[in-house]
Amino acid sequence: MREAGRFNAQLMDFIRPHVRAGVKTEELDRLLHEYTLDHGHTPACLGYPGEKYPFPKSCCISVNEVICHGIPDSYELQPGDIVNLDVTTIVDGWHGDQSETFMLGDREEMSGEAIDLVQCAFDCLYLAIDAITPGCPISIVGQTIVHHVSQNYDFGVVDKYVGHGIGTKFHQRPNVPHVPTRQSQQERLHPGMCFTIEPMVNGGTAKTNCDRRDGWTVRTQDLRLSAQFEHTVLMTEEGPEILTLTDNGPQQGHKF
Repeated sequence: MREAGRFNAQLMDFIRPHVRAGVKTEELDRLLHEYTLDHGHTPACLGYPGEKYPFPKSCCISVNEVICHGIPDSYELQPGDIVNLDVTTIVDGWHGDQSETFMLGDREEMSGEAIDLVQCAFDCLYLAIDAITPGCPISIVGQTIVHHVSQNYDFGVVDKYVGHGIGTKFHQRPNVPHVPTRQSQQERLHPGMCFTIEPMVNGGTAKTNCDRRDGWTVRTQDLRLSAQFEHTVLMTEEGPEILTLTDNGPQQGHKF
């Protein structure tokens, strides 16, 4: 899992300079796909089974009001967009999974809501990681995130889509919701467990709509912006270890 996480972080750093206005999302997908194959690994998203169709691309790219599972296409990124890249790779049978939200342009080109939303989602990820300890209830993740958002913003925390256990399978137990639930109060994060934390924060309502045409693209119900950050985490006897830390991306405490 550490090797899978390291390559996944390397992949995110590779694509980082290409995420800019004027680039089509399908071009980013092509670059990610080729880089992964060139290094002998497998894009986990490509062909992943869905309720309606297998996922058709090698990564998820979610722009503006798209919360998650955005399908790369001919859309050309614009100044002022926020765009989440969610990349998952299989390295020798093990999965590394992370996402980042990028702001396209200078601060002057971004709306205040976009900047606040990206900052909020980023801070929620690291606050949740800092809050968990060996053997703690999973609900600490959701409690920490909801408390931070409710105390500082008028944003919605998505509850329908969650973090998850990860290893030789892309998605496995336990679920890691970003709001506290009865189930998450009963389950615990024991040493040796790998899982993702991936808070999705909406500028307005937390409610979501899934596109019936493609069966994947999830948007905010009110079409307000959404932002997300994600890491794969290993719980050790000493505490959480982030497996997907990048060299060139925003580090804990970063201000956008």
